[in-house]
Amino acid sequence: MRKKVIAGNWKMNLDLKESVALISEIKNGLEKIDNIEVIVCPPFTSLETAKTLLVNSGIFLGAQNMYFEENGAFTGEISASMLKSVGCQYVIIGHSERRTIFKETDEVINKKLKKAIEHGLKPIFCVGESLDEREKNLTTKIVERQIQIGLKEIPQSDLKSIIIAYEPVWAIGTGRTATPDQAQEVHKFIRDLIKDLYDKATADKIIIQYGGSVKPENSGELLSRQDIDGALVGGACLKSASFLDIIKSA
Repeated sequence: MRKKVIAGNWKMNLDLKESVALISEIKNGLEKIDNIEVIVCPPFTSLETAKTLLVNSGIFLGAQNMYFEENGAFTGEISASMLKSVGCQYVIIGHSERRTIFKETDEVINKKLKKAIEHGLKPIFCVGESLDEREKNLTTKIVERQIQIGLKEIPQSDLKSIIIAYEPVWAIGTGRTATPDQAQEVHKFIRDLIKDLYDKATADKIIIQYGGSVKPENSGELLSRQDIDGALVGGACLKSASFLDIIKSA
């Protein structure tokens, strides 16, 4: 049985003081959970403090992005080793906002995935289509391309470190959400694709999250679907009450 994984992507929100407050509230409100993994992904400026606060909490620490080079003249970038040094265990790779706003390509995302795995970080690998692509019935074609290129030359043995997050771009920050049936359909497609690219055992084990305006009102129904193994939560993770409700719904 696959565990549920609930990750909170804080994006460019919350300064250090606000980060401390939110983590404290989540820790205090988190009840004993079975077969659920909880991850928080604060801004880079809060990571080291967050790691200290999360000791013995059972909550894992993730970053929102990283670069694929080890070091050098890459102003403003953060390397995998830097993330490891402040206690990160996870890193979000290829979020739709990185793809659309910062023009990251599938090839760049592939390099980031390889570098993250090389350094012992567990990537949350994001894929998903735009509204225009969905309306043109291109969802599976886009997702297939993103996964095939993103996972290029990544061996089966490394798939155990990767979480895939399906996040339809048209549902991120818009209040619109894929219906549970729509989300399940794409999740099953992704699992079948992993089976074709690797094997059934790998496909059966890989965690596939849903991300896209997940909130307490819809999380329970989404997470009840067979191939939806968790949620990558955006806005709703910035309030402890709503994030905790989503965790409880899993």
